[in-house]
Amino acid sequence: MEPALHLDVAGGTATVRIANPAKRNAMTTDMWRALPGLLERCAADPAVRVLVLTGEGGTFCAGADISSLTEGADRSRDLAIAAEEALAAFPKPTLAAVRGFCVGGGCQLAAACDLRFASDDASFGVTPAKLGIVYGASSTRRLVELTGPATAKYLLFSGELIDAARALRTGLVDEVWPQEALDRRVAEFAAVLASRSQLTQASAKEFAAGPADPGRIAHWAEQERAGGDTAEGVAAFLERRQPRFGWTVGEETFVQRSADGRPDPRTGLPVL
Repeated sequence: MEPALHLDVAGGTATVRIANPAKRNAMTTDMWRALPGLLERCAADPAVRVLVLTGEGGTFCAGADISSLTEGADRSRDLAIAAEEALAAFPKPTLAAVRGFCVGGGCQLAAACDLRFASDDASFGVTPAKLGIVYGASSTRRLVELTGPATAKYLLFSGELIDAARALRTGLVDEVWPQEALDRRVAEFAAVLASRSQLTQASAKEFAAGPADPGRIAHWAEQERAGGDTAEGVAAFLERRQPRFGWTVGEETFVQRSADGRPDPRTGLPVL
């Protein structure tokens, strides 16, 4: 099997599978380069309401495929950060389903998702100290936000792996399940996310990403007034039925942010 990212869409959920089984699903340069475009397609697809990122087989992702880094360390790091930032900026809920090794660039991608569910055999590690690589500033801050500074420093300074139980205690993952139960739990929770208001989810994602300027606050207030989800939600509650939310993410809904938290003023894309 050639290294690739595979996409399947069903029941409102887009599942992106990292596939490079010969190297424990390590990300090649081409795979890093392909991920932002794939995410852009999913963001624009009204059939997609939630995105699940996982690995082929029993491993999530063992990091970057070192043998494919032919463009130099700086350029390769830029590609990885661009993919990470595109994932973090994805305007719909994202969930990493983690089995086995989630190491280096794999952990970087998992941390960029909104939520992380892991099997009890998962192992997590951030390994730039083993290679003498400077870990990106935005990646470091994201790790600190999830785990706190002490655990982030433990991972970054040592490059050692931690098990799923410790990852759960430190906030790196949200839920841990037996291996045989993980797929069912991910599918169930993805269905819950797909049933909720995209208006609420997209605005919450943007506000959680950093301080919102008055223009963006006004934008979301207008979306709430005009979008119809509030009226539908209240009506469904009073009628004791499931709501049928109609508001969907548009091209201008979400502001992608650069590595230092600022959107590019010309494109809205991360600045590298």
